[in-house]
Parts: sequence; C-alpha cells; structure tokens
Amino acid sequence: MLRAKQGDSLAFETLVHRHRAMLVGFLFHRVLNYAVAEELAQDAFLRAYCARGRYEATAKFGTWICCIAKRLAINWVRDEPACRGLPLEIEGRPMSPRHMVDPSPSCDVALIREARAKAVRHALSRLPERQRTAVLMHKYQNMEYTEIARKLGCSIPCVKSLLFRAYSALRKELTS
Repeated sequence: MLRAKQGDSLAFETLVHRHRAMLVGFLFHRVLNYAVAEELAQDAFLRAYCARGRYEATAKFGTWICCIAKRLAINWVRDEPACRGLPLEIEGRPMSPRHMVDPSPSCDVALIREARAKAVRHALSRLPERQRTAVLMHKYQNMEYTEIARKLGCSIPCVKSLLFRAYSALRKELTS
C-alpha cells in the first residue's frame, strides 16, 4: 500500500487481487447477499484507492480495508430498504435482497449432518431391541412415558430405566 500511496497503480492492483476474495467473504457474512458483498467490496477498494494518499501504515492493509468494508456493510444494512428502492414483493410481503439468500445448508454442512445422522442410525442399531424401540418412541415419535409403557407392556419406571440405559449407551458410542 505504501507503493500505491506513491503512485504505483500495479501495487494497488496486486492488493486487490490478493484481498478481494477475503473481503467479499467478510462482507457476505454481514449482508447475506453475494452480489451486494461484491459490490460493497468494489466500493471499499475504490475508497481505499481514493484515500491512498492519507494511508498510514499503522495496521496491515487487510485490517484497514476490512474496517472500510465493515462501515460500508453497516451503512448498507441500515439504509438498504430505503436507499435501494427495490420494491420487491414475495407473496404480497415486502422483501429485501437479504431475504433472497438460499436458505438451504451449504454442501459441507449437509455432509456433516448426513455423517452425524448415519452415526446415530448405526449407534441406534447396536442397542438392544427394547431400548431402541423406547428411544424411537420417545425421541422420534414424541411419546410420553405413559404411552411408551402402555405400548411396551411395562411400567413407567421400567421405561425410564430403558431410556436412561439407551441414552447412556448412545452417548458413549457417539462420543468415542
């Protein structure tokens, strides 16, 4: 940045290439819209370029550009409905661009959930039949102890004991 301050435009271009992806990601987590994050990142770099003459090397360039970007994101979130003038409506309700983010989990989150579900299914399959049945009724069918006791033909204390032993075994299996 010190070279860019002295007029070296190639140095600033290098900074943009080096920090662009990080800055877009940083902004995306604040505005929840990739297109807006890219626009704000471009605006942040433009402001940094315009302020290059006043730049002081008191912090890393990445820290400095993130401070600029953070202020831009705060302003955008605050002013977005009024400033953007986007009359977006979904099912008759006004919506902002932040509501257009895909709500489905990212592929890594989906893979983690799938792996966790597979581990739980495997651990459940290793339980004795009565314990597994009690857990399935309690956790997945939201049955009360009395209802489980009636279905299994046992007492409520027996159901509590079955569930305690089952959950202990599951906890041990899943944390090892």
